[in-house]
Amino acid sequence: MTSLPTASAHASGARNGIIMMLLGMSLFTFNDALGKWLVAEYPVAMLLAVRSLFGAALLLPLIARAGVRNVFAVKRLPLHLLRVACVTGEVALFYWSVRALPLADVMTIYMAAPLIVTALSVPLLGERVGWRRWAAVAVGFAGVVLVLNPTGAFDLVPSLAALLGATVFSLGMICTRLLREASNLSLVSFQTFGTGLLGAAALPAAATAASMPGVVDFLLLGLLGVTALSGHAAMNRSLQLSPAAVVVPFQYVSIVWAVVLDLLVWGTVPSVQIAAGASLIIGSGLFVFYREQTLQRGAAAEAGPRLGPGE
Repeated sequence: MTSLPTASAHASGARNGIIMMLLGMSLFTFNDALGKWLVAEYPVAMLLAVRSLFGAALLLPLIARAGVRNVFAVKRLPLHLLRVACVTGEVALFYWSVRALPLADVMTIYMAAPLIVTALSVPLLGERVGWRRWAAVAVGFAGVVLVLNPTGAFDLVPSLAALLGATVFSLGMICTRLLREASNLSLVSFQTFGTGLLGAAALPAAATAASMPGVVDFLLLGLLGVTALSGHAAMNRSLQLSPAAVVVPFQYVSIVWAVVLDLLVWGTVPSVQIAAGASLIIGSGLFVFYREQTLQRGAAAEAGPRLGPGE
């Protein structure tokens, strides 16, 4: 009799986790589309500075409650600073590349990040990767090659900038793995304030009188920070409500939203080539993820308690 409520609670948690993941990825895609719209008028440094300013305003009450020292007096400060540099660099590269390329193209290239993390985890983290995952990485990178030339007219610089951005993003994820002991608030606060300071430092050289935003555009620039933080909160809540194996595959809904927004806002129709590349990248990423889940379950089973005779 007691198993029914438990099963119902698990089903409810999985459903709510999926909803939160869909919400988080939808917010991220809206944020990226808004960034593409605004970066056509304003320098990347301004987007970084203003969006971080609004994000910091949302974080200040949480920092005050937790205590400034508890949030910023962290261990392994150089690694935190390296992570800030990676996060800032990948956001800048994303905005720079999306200025010239369709949103779906850039986001599809960024979807290769889990594959890049898998490849980099061997030299940087000393992890072992079996032949199945290496094969999946190779297939995924074949998809990246397709996406790098989605329209048949290879646009070298922004395409490579997007690939570099995905690589820097992957390095940031590895830094996050190495900072597992840090709180989420510390990670988000370093990321938000660090990106804002770097954006503000670059702003005098990038901005001109003609590029200064009015009130409406200033609020839209700030909305980038609000939606980004909201997306992170929804994604984190999703992982709290449901196992990663259930919700992580729904991250790829962002590709669907990117295609829809490209079509509705910019009139860009995705090519068969980008669809094929996206299929290879997504399929490879899902295989790597499920393979990692399988290996983790196997390791947990082997490390579990072993019963003796008669037990």
